[in-house]
Amino acid sequence: MKFAGIVEYDGSDFCGWQRQSHVPSVQEAVERAISLVANHEVGIACAGRTDTGVHALGQVMHFETNAQRELRSWLLGINSNLPRSVVLRSIKLMPEDFHARFSALTRSYRYIISNEKVRPALLANRVAWEHSLLDVQLMQAGAEYLVGKHDYTSFRALGCQAKSPIREISRLSIQREGALVIMDVTANGFLHHMVRNLAGVLMSIGKKEYPPEWALEVLMKKDRAGGGVTAQAQGLYFMSVQYDPKYQL
Repeated sequence: MKFAGIVEYDGSDFCGWQRQSHVPSVQEAVERAISLVANHEVGIACAGRTDTGVHALGQVMHFETNAQRELRSWLLGINSNLPRSVVLRSIKLMPEDFHARFSALTRSYRYIISNEKVRPALLANRVAWEHSLLDVQLMQAGAEYLVGKHDYTSFRALGCQAKSPIREISRLSIQREGALVIMDVTANGFLHHMVRNLAGVLMSIGKKEYPPEWALEVLMKKDRAGGGVTAQAQGLYFMSVQYDPKYQL
């Protein structure tokens, strides 16, 4: 049987989603918890891997097992074996053709910036911090140049292993809520560090270091060397994944 689950986690204690040797990962924690309930070793696949310090509210993963358990037993059992910073929000039996990564149509991220003179304490690991006043209207003007289907080479990490730099951003919005500046972005897929590099460019525009048109210049260069600073990981959240309605997920 194949099950899909929605996972929420605080990435502060982990070296990202992907399992690695000798360092804690979200994948390792979730696989261990599922394996204990299933009573056999279980591997999982996710909708999108996150980096060190990145959080998630709506990460989607799937796993396969022959173990017979009620859905409630899976949910309670897995959560009882997870660390406090990770929780399985829900679990659902899925058809055989479902895949957390390859069935995804779009993915959505949110980037949150504390825009105050003094750094945050309680939110230190949950938001980025920028002390210079950000002009949200200028940031939104720059964001408009980045929406659509483009070659995002300038916004990918140098070590990105994706075969193609072509992605399609369907939404990129910036808004202010009090001292917080929030960037929401939805695309059919993301390159390594792409969201943080988008945020870095738009923050430079918001600080009036560059005009909004600079976002287009960076995009057209297709060269990471001209892409500005990579924004902090702490402000990034994996929000949700969209699938075909037939999956009812």
